[in-house]
Parts: sequence; C-alpha cells; structure tokens
Amino acid sequence: MQYPPKKNSKKKPLSKDDKIENKRIASERATNEHAVGFIKRFKILSERYRNRRKRFGLRFNLLVGICIFELDF
Repeated sequence: MQYPPKKNSKKKPLSKDDKIENKRIASERATNEHAVGFIKRFKILSERYRNRRKRFGLRFNLLVGICIFELDF
C-alpha cells in the first residue's frame, strides 16, 4: 500500500528522510500516471468499448504489454 506524502508546515519542517520518501512516492506516482495516460491514448479505457467483449481482455493485455515495453526503454 502506498502512503500519502508527508506535509510540511511552518512549525514542523520536513526532515531529509521525509523529503527522500516524498520523492520516491512522487516518482512511483508519475510512472503510474504515465502508464494510465499511455493506455488512455488508445481510447480503450477513456471511451466505451464497442467491439466484441471476448477480445477486450486480449486487447487490453496487449496494450499493457506495449506500455510496459515502451516505459522500460
């Protein structure tokens, strides 16, 4: 489970460890958002799927495979 980032205040500034942890959480979140955006560009999630339902899983898995391949390089 991913925890929300720590917040800074005037009375309690963030420690170095908290800043490092926030940076890690932000980088994970950015990667996830890029992956979702990549899949939405194919319109399979952002619009109604109008093709055969049997092939939805296959097509979605293919798109996710392409997405993983693209993000790794």
